[in-house]
Amino acid sequence: MKKLFLLDGKKIASQLANKIENKCIKLYNSYNIRPGLVVILVGKNPASETYVRNKKKLAQKVGFNSYVRNLEEEISEDSLLNIVEEYNNDSQIDGILVQLPLPRHINPIVIMDKVDPQKDVDGFNSYNTGLLYSGAPNVVPCTPKGCLILIKSFLDDISGKNALVVGRSNIVGKPMAELLLQENATVTLAHSKTKDLISICKNSDIIVSAIGKPKFIKADWVKEKSIIIDVGINYTINKAGKRILVGDVDFEHVKEICSAITPVPGGVGPMTIACLLSNTYEAAIKRREIITEKF
Repeated sequence: MKKLFLLDGKKIASQLANKIENKCIKLYNSYNIRPGLVVILVGKNPASETYVRNKKKLAQKVGFNSYVRNLEEEISEDSLLNIVEEYNNDSQIDGILVQLPLPRHINPIVIMDKVDPQKDVDGFNSYNTGLLYSGAPNVVPCTPKGCLILIKSFLDDISGKNALVVGRSNIVGKPMAELLLQENATVTLAHSKTKDLISICKNSDIIVSAIGKPKFIKADWVKEKSIIIDVGINYTINKAGKRILVGDVDFEHVKEICSAITPVPGGVGPMTIACLLSNTYEAAIKRREIITEKF
């Protein structure tokens, strides 16, 4: 019987968080510094509110000063830009995260480009994006960073592997493809206009799916002994009429074919938050020019 390796994001994220907590203790004991993280939440999106609560809780657990700034959905773009600038100038804040999505009347690119690149712990500022694509990243976006850690927990050497990223968003798809390129994989970036996606999947050693379609990747699309990273967060109704969370991958069937796979939930999600903490810690020490071990 084939042995499946479950890429346990909860376990790996917990290990990373423990490392950050220990480093924060040393940072405080040596310099009397606690990393400061602020999350700006616009509006009342329930999913965003839950996610932000989890971020704040874990940030406080590892020893950060963690804050949430709740703003009305009707806030103007100019007012939001002024609030971001307020935190840019706050010496106690090392990381600024503007929770997405934003209301339609606010341009997220304008807001992200207002965040000080040294405090841009999401890695969405155009300056940091440019550094990533130049091969000299200052900040790596949290979800792709977490995905790469999960892949490398199973496969030490990605060099020469055929890697497929399904989804071309600026948040996951594009930076994920770039990270895999930097690991010397041969990368295909697929999207809604891609032709013959099934045959591309069948030729891929690594598949990262971030397309946002429930159970989109089927078992007969997948190459034996491949590695599957499921970034999807989708809600569906099961046969009992209950609302359940599923990924982009048909997990129950695909797991019989591949060598390693992430579950949903419990895979990429916890890694995203852990990598946010990692990015914030690194921002805190870089901004103060403290030389210490990186993650």
